[in-house]
Amino acid sequence: MSIADNLQRIQDRIHCAAARTGRDPDAVRLVAVSKTQPADAIAAAGEAGQRIFGENYVQELLEKAPLLPQDIQWHFIGALQSNKVKYLSGLTSLIHSVDRISLAREIDRQWEKAGKVCDILLQVNISGEETKSGTTVSGALELAMEASAFPHLRIRGLMTMPPFFDEPERARPCFRALRLLADTIEAQKIPGVSMVELSMGMSGDYEVAIEEGATLVRVGTAIFGDRR
Repeated sequence: MSIADNLQRIQDRIHCAAARTGRDPDAVRLVAVSKTQPADAIAAAGEAGQRIFGENYVQELLEKAPLLPQDIQWHFIGALQSNKVKYLSGLTSLIHSVDRISLAREIDRQWEKAGKVCDILLQVNISGEETKSGTTVSGALELAMEASAFPHLRIRGLMTMPPFFDEPERARPCFRALRLLADTIEAQKIPGVSMVELSMGMSGDYEVAIEEGATLVRVGTAIFGDRR
């Protein structure tokens, strides 16, 4: 099947998953994970109507972005080193993977130079796996409170990556836990912090994530096929 066919199938499934829980399908946005994919594959997805693309590696994003239409929205979804933040300023519309105060501080510093405000998500290691990035569940509220002091940041929600399961249903508790954590943080009414976005769910489990409240689903393989 073509990239356009894959995108249509995924959008149909997004609509069905949202409808099952009475959600507005338009409240769920698809982030096409384009890491390791060539510019022509991203262009094909763009021609089929996809507008949000997620990249994991700064250098790869810098190489591809100039080759593609300017109306594409780039989300940075991978682990981010503080010394690479400066390259993302003015390029990304959302950073999903802020997991420590030092990184938040550097993003604030670089966006201040540009005279802009950066939208970010706090990455939470909801499962506690040692191999996963992210702040702890208990540390998320503290990180939100500390980072809220930076005037050039706007915290928009949370992101997580659950363990890989062959059965999508097994990931449901992780998605539910992230939603409940977002509710807890929202209830604190921290200035500059809102929990309007939940970035969770990938190719194998995005429908379950939507049922649990995902607003951003990160899908790569189901769109582009195996990584190149």
